Amino acid sequence: MISLKHAAALVASAAVLALPLATTTVSAEAASGIYKNCTALNKKYPHGVGKSGAKDKTSSKPVTNYKKSTKIYKTAMSKNKGLDRDKDGIACEKR
Repeated sequence: MISLKHAAALVASAAVLALPLATTTVSAEAASGIYKNCTALNKKYPHGVGKSGAKDKTSSKPVTNYKKSTKIYKTAMSKNKGLDRDKDGIACEKR
C-alpha cells in the first residue's frame, strides 16, 4: 500500500512532467527551422531572417530589423528556396 506522502509525491511528479507538454506552443516548423511559407516564418521572425551582412534589395527604405543569422537562414532555405524570392540573402523580409 502507498502512503499518502508517497501518493502526493507521485501526483506532484506527474504534474511537473506534464507541464512542459501542456505549455509548449512552438510549432514543429519553428523547432526544426523548416518553414512551409513566409507566413509561418514571420510568426517566429516578424521581419524575416537573413545572412549576416545581407543587404535588402529595395528602391525605397531597406529592411534592417530582420533577424541576422546565417545558420537560421541556411536551414530555412534548405527546404524552401522560395522564402527568398529576390535572392538578396534575407528570407521573408517585412518592413
